[in-house]
Amino acid sequence: MRPKLKHELRTPLNHILGYAAMLLEDHPGGEVGDWHRGLERILTIGTALQDGVDALVVPVAPAAEPPPPLAVPRAWPELLAELRRQVQTLRGIVPGGEAGVAQDLGRIGAATEAFQGLLDQLAAPAGKSRSGGVPTEVEDEAEQPSDEEASAGEAGPPAAPARVLVVDDDEGNRLLLERHVRRLGHTVARATQGQEALALLRQSPFDLILLDIQMPVLDGQQTLEILRADPELRRIPVIVLSASREISRVARCIELGAEDYLPKPFNVVLLRARIHASLERKQLRDREAEHLRRIEAAQRRAEELLHVILPRDVVLELAATQRVKPRALADVAVLFTDLAGFTQWCAGRSPAEVHEELQALVEGFEEISLRHGLEKIKTIGDSFMATAGLTGIGGGDPALAAVACGLEMIGHAARTGQGWRLRVGVHAGPVSAGVVGRHKYQFDLWGDTVNTASRMEQAAPPGSVCVDAETWARVAPQCRGRPLGPVPLKGKGARELFRIDALAPKAGEPGPAH
Repeated sequence: MRPKLKHELRTPLNHILGYAAMLLEDHPGGEVGDWHRGLERILTIGTALQDGVDALVVPVAPAAEPPPPLAVPRAWPELLAELRRQVQTLRGIVPGGEAGVAQDLGRIGAATEAFQGLLDQLAAPAGKSRSGGVPTEVEDEAEQPSDEEASAGEAGPPAAPARVLVVDDDEGNRLLLERHVRRLGHTVARATQGQEALALLRQSPFDLILLDIQMPVLDGQQTLEILRADPELRRIPVIVLSASREISRVARCIELGAEDYLPKPFNVVLLRARIHASLERKQLRDREAEHLRRIEAAQRRAEELLHVILPRDVVLELAATQRVKPRALADVAVLFTDLAGFTQWCAGRSPAEVHEELQALVEGFEEISLRHGLEKIKTIGDSFMATAGLTGIGGGDPALAAVACGLEMIGHAARTGQGWRLRVGVHAGPVSAGVVGRHKYQFDLWGDTVNTASRMEQAAPPGSVCVDAETWARVAPQCRGRPLGPVPLKGKGARELFRIDALAPKAGEPGPAH
């Protein structure tokens, strides 16, 4: 006896019940009385045959002996004969002469003959019992859904339109499932076995897979294993449909991640309910995934903004500890700039024009700062503040790096459309640094070095970098400049200041043209 006998018998019954249910749904009672009663009778007969298949005891022959015949229930020949009569009667009263309805009746008739053909191969004449003492084997039975379970799916609203892939090696099953799914408003594609299904899934996106377990080449379980191992495909929900009642295979599919399971012949109402539930869960997961992507994008954007306003090591410390400890640094060069005449230039100009000019200048200053290893701290109006030696970026002498940066900024400002003359002040020494504020973070510096650098900028002649004697002593070998003499500074008295106009040429380089 073939081991998948019940599977083979249930397949034509699935066609009989499925097409009859669809015809009855398309043309419900009240339109044609005999039509309605005939379809109801076909469903009753199909259900009775299905119950009989479920109750069959499959005989197993001893090794090397021919299998004993299958004893079918006594009522089956009469039920099959009546099924043929009902189909023939309905062919004569097709509502409106619809060709599609006639085709469905033909499919019911073909399924009836397929069922009879299997019985002819496997069964003894009706009523003839098997000899006693023959071992039997009962296939594992999956519990059929009750009427209450089936009706539970009727209340749910239809799912949003989706793309569904039907995978089944039986053409009648594929067509039946496709029509049920299309009636729910979904788009359907079909595959005959696992390899074809995987190829379709990799070509275009799908929202749900209806997957038969028993198929040639690559069966449903093997297909499911491949799906769940693929990062791109594992999120697609799968409903397993099979005439197989092998609980272990169904359980394995659930373990592999199948969304749900339905036995064939399937209850149409329950099929629709589970399709709706699976699609609804997928839509919820998709929305959750999109929400997480937005959160991650917002986090990345927040980190980018933090890197804009805070030094890199400060951002890392803030992310790790949710706070930033104040720090003292022994040798940091602080640079301040100011545009000569900027306040007067702004008078009478639109905010957009002022912003455009200032934006172009600041962008240039930021790029120049990066090239010289300086860290931008902030801008206040047309004033730009940066530091060298604060985070260890760049290396070398912080004071010289700040002076070189300031000189390039002066050249950049002079080359803009307005031909700005920039004042730059630089001073190097110890500073304290930290993040201040709670609702709006601001990384800032304080100490005498910062105040002195600000005074250097105020004392600088336009188009030059100004430093005091201490800083000049550090950079003089690499710079060209001249003393400005003692200059009174607010809160600091008179100090000897120096003006730096250019870097000294390196060995072998020509000096500046005069």
